[in-house]
Amino acid sequence: QVQLVESGGGLVQPGGSLRLSCAASGSISRDAAMGWYRQSPGKERELVARIVTGGITNYADSVEGRFTISRDDAKNKVYLQMNSLKPEDTAVYYCNLVNPWHPVINYWGQGIQVTVSS
Repeated sequence: QVQLVESGGGLVQPGGSLRLSCAASGSISRDAAMGWYRQSPGKERELVARIVTGGITNYADSVEGRFTISRDDAKNKVYLQMNSLKPEDTAVYYCNLVNPWHPVINYWGQGIQVTVSS
């Protein structure tokens, strides 16, 4: 089993920054894919950013150039640095992990609220 716990959300003004953290515990591969998704009311959950083996990353077009995903394998953590935040970034953000030995199983954190508003 895998447990994921997010932290770092909150309220920020447009143009501000936040850093989300996700601590993973349990049976985790160093080759696990980790990512951040978000969901706002009335919308489907969408991929924000993902990082896989070798530090390869991909981002949603809407956050490219503003958000940066990184990971610390020694600490089993993944981070999302969010800069130049916009009101449309407001959502519940979820940490995600997929182990290579069970690629169809997605593990999710409980979600954390990010609100961008003046």
